[in-house]
Amino acid sequence: MNRKQPRLRAQERENQRNGTLFALPWLLGFAIFIAYPLCASLYYSFCTYDAIRPARWVGLQNYQRLFFEDPLFWKSLSNTLYMVALGLPIGLVASLGIAMLLNQKVRGIALYRTLYYLPSITPVVATSILWMWLLNPEMGLVNLFLKRVGVANPPAWLTDPFWSKPALILMSLWGVGGGMVIYLAALKDVPEALYEAAALDGASRWSQFRHVTLPMISPVIFFNLIMGLIGSFQYFTQAFVMTNGGPQDSTTFYALHLFNKAFLDFKMGYASAMAWILFLITLVGALLVFRTSARWVYYGGEVK
Repeated sequence: MNRKQPRLRAQERENQRNGTLFALPWLLGFAIFIAYPLCASLYYSFCTYDAIRPARWVGLQNYQRLFFEDPLFWKSLSNTLYMVALGLPIGLVASLGIAMLLNQKVRGIALYRTLYYLPSITPVVATSILWMWLLNPEMGLVNLFLKRVGVANPPAWLTDPFWSKPALILMSLWGVGGGMVIYLAALKDVPEALYEAAALDGASRWSQFRHVTLPMISPVIFFNLIMGLIGSFQYFTQAFVMTNGGPQDSTTFYALHLFNKAFLDFKMGYASAMAWILFLITLVGALLVFRTSARWVYYGGEVK
């Protein structure tokens, strides 16, 4: 027994060493590309730093300027919250609706699923350039269609401060295929026996959707909601390519304002403070969703 114990301890040490060696590439990558930048940005958020001269500690000055001296901070935050409050729900509903349609047993359904999914894997920059032409107020296909159906004065879209954000929301529907595929997988996992039992009890299509489909796919709705929330707070590429924040800062979203401060004005310390504010706002939003999820997310027929 005494001979076996040293052997076991030696084997455990060897397993720990081998496990550490296998995990070492990931640990190094995490330390270099995630942990260090996070700590550095937190430090720089309390400094004046332009990436050329050494950082100089200024305490809470960057945060004070953010909240009390930068009107574009509040403007960009309100633009971002607009996308969260309106663009995110529209995208979730659209992707679920398309998934419901593509869950039908009709001929050629695999082709339809492929066609609806393809736009979501198109590069965002290419999609943005395409939609700049589609939304052109003079020769864009969207306004030409609206004129054909009787709209005398169609919107100016990206050149109108009132319609610029709705135009970006309209464009975002082009890429709902990613969420659609996830919803479709969840719909395929709903047991047919539940629909049959509901039909025997006289439940209508709407009642089946409300009391069977939604509870059974609620974990997937929760997942898409969280991922969409994070993505909406980081909305950047489309506005950067299509409008660069205009017109009249109506599409200057928080991430775009942060980018401009960091890489156009070279105020890295100020941008780091903005990044941490964005992190805290996103964290609070995600935590609120997690807190409310106990009321509507079902796992195995039970609320968690």
